[in-house]
Amino acid sequence: MDFSQQQANPRRNAVGFSFVVVLHLAVVYALVTGLAQKMVEVVRAPIETTVIEEPRKPPPADVVLPPPPPQMDAPPPPFIPPPEVQIQQAPPQQPAITVQQATPPPVAEFKPMPPAPAPEQAVSVAAGVACPNFATVMGDVAFPRDAMRQGIDKGEALIEFTVTAGGTVKDLRVVSASHAIFARNSLRIVSDYKCKGQGHDVLVQVPFGYRLE
Repeated sequence: MDFSQQQANPRRNAVGFSFVVVLHLAVVYALVTGLAQKMVEVVRAPIETTVIEEPRKPPPADVVLPPPPPQMDAPPPPFIPPPEVQIQQAPPQQPAITVQQATPPPVAEFKPMPPAPAPEQAVSVAAGVACPNFATVMGDVAFPRDAMRQGIDKGEALIEFTVTAGGTVKDLRVVSASHAIFARNSLRIVSDYKCKGQGHDVLVQVPFGYRLE
């Protein structure tokens, strides 16, 4: 079907043109006969409005208010007299005069004190002199095993004791020690000494030196 031929059909164009002409004629007729003017008059008709007033309430009757209560002034506070405090005055003291007789202190007789005796000091001797078995005991000295377990390879100690006139060992003590292990071992060795009396107390000091070889 060819649409270009359908659009160029003169019959269809004539029908459309006739419809437009008829529509314009109807509009002109309406304007001439006054149809449009009647429509305007209908729109311009006055609108009636009615105002409805709210009914008024009757005025209230006169109300008689009671008179206000009279003003009462607060009464003044009662008067309380302050308490009377009586202060007793101490009687004047008369100065007392006392006379003391000073007695002279007794005079002590001066007596010279006798000189204190000088402390007896023990004579220091070598361990080999006081104890005959000193060399034998010291030759058996070995390095302490406790020090070896703890990784200590050397140490020292100084032991002091007193030999009485009868050959008894007393006042055994540790003067100094690099470690407690060497102090204990040195005391054990000194306890094996066999000492002889020198006629009086003598002081003996024995140095110990330990080295792991």
